[in-house]
Amino acid sequence: MKTFSAKPHEVERKWYVIDAKDKILGQVAVEAARLLRGKHKPIFTSHIDTGDFVVVINADKVVLSGAKEHQKIYTRFSGYVGGQKSETPRMVRERRPVLLVERAVYGMLPKTRLGKAQYTKLKVYAGAGHPHEAQQPAEHAVR
Repeated sequence: MKTFSAKPHEVERKWYVIDAKDKILGQVAVEAARLLRGKHKPIFTSHIDTGDFVVVINADKVVLSGAKEHQKIYTRFSGYVGGQKSETPRMVRERRPVLLVERAVYGMLPKTRLGKAQYTKLKVYAGAGHPHEAQQPAEHAVR
């Protein structure tokens, strides 16, 4: 018996829509990352991009559990003196609401060329509309 390994040209990609309205950020990110990696498919192969395209809508209406909206802190550092910036999810939501979902999903993908290729299949929109109707995306419910 031989171990099955998917080939890149054999992978069929589907499109899924996740509605993040009133859903917890972590649960939305877990489902999106699972679909992007292809872990829901029986042909999943860890070193091949077997994932699907994911469109997340209503990213501005995603909720954080507990007191994370006020207490969680996102920090980044430019490398220069005094170049450390920090902000709360509330500040990020005001500035650019899709960034909350993008950062959460990015953190759940591998930090390799494969992970970056999988991340490019994520499309996040703040409102209820998206320009991918031609691909006929299927609704995907967050558990």
